[in-house]
Amino acid sequence: MKWFEITLVILTLFTGLVWLLDKLFLAKRRAAGAGLLDEGEEPLVVDYSKAFFPVLAIVLILRSFVAEPFRIPSNSMMPTLLTGDFILVNKFAYGLRLPITNQKFVDVGEPKRGDVVVFHFPGRSPDDPNKGVDYIKRVIGLPGDRVGYHDNQVTVNGVPIPYEEIGMYTGKGKGAEMTGSLELRENLPGRPHSVLESSASPFVDPGEGDWEVPQGHYFVMGDNRKNSEDSRYWGFLPESQLRGKAFLIWMSWDGGLEYRRIGTSIH
Repeated sequence: MKWFEITLVILTLFTGLVWLLDKLFLAKRRAAGAGLLDEGEEPLVVDYSKAFFPVLAIVLILRSFVAEPFRIPSNSMMPTLLTGDFILVNKFAYGLRLPITNQKFVDVGEPKRGDVVVFHFPGRSPDDPNKGVDYIKRVIGLPGDRVGYHDNQVTVNGVPIPYEEIGMYTGKGKGAEMTGSLELRENLPGRPHSVLESSASPFVDPGEGDWEVPQGHYFVMGDNRKNSEDSRYWGFLPESQLRGKAFLIWMSWDGGLEYRRIGTSIH
């Protein structure tokens, strides 16, 4: 949705500039030309700018520095997040960033292991067509960690993450294809959460290996382990590409409104 962000910034700057010019110069000229004490009739562009600038400015500030809405487009974070979930992302959890450039100018905090984060996809290569697209995954490895993934088992710094079997998963809507997958509770320290294991995967590469996370980067994975294109395939997530921390499902629509998911916290 970077196009929306760019459009919002441009409209806010334009309407704000028109309002400022009118306040400082144009209104006085209209009043002098009309020979009256009032400001005369406002041009349409000035009228609209004065009406929309406060609204646009508030939306830009809230969206850039407080919370931003996103829609989940795929099954890669099932069962935590489903296709059609509309979520809110905390934009100040990992520092305040400028719109469009995503440049951090106030350092507030860093991701913790287990956080569900939204980020600009860094891409497999400089000309990757998906580079810059918003992705959502879970932080598994922090800077300096050693992460392993073999035979559906995650290890962090040589310690296997324990699992508890929940049962067979039943999906619906666009997630119906995951019916029959095994749902497990992955007891990541401080952030236990559900993951799916399935026999089917769209990837030829099983995504197994061992990685050491460099400073300033994170290792992220989807909760739908066999159906997530994540750090196992494209590498580490640079801190500079973080957008924020997902924290709430405010609506869910996958062919119909899923009332029970509204207001659900994201863990």
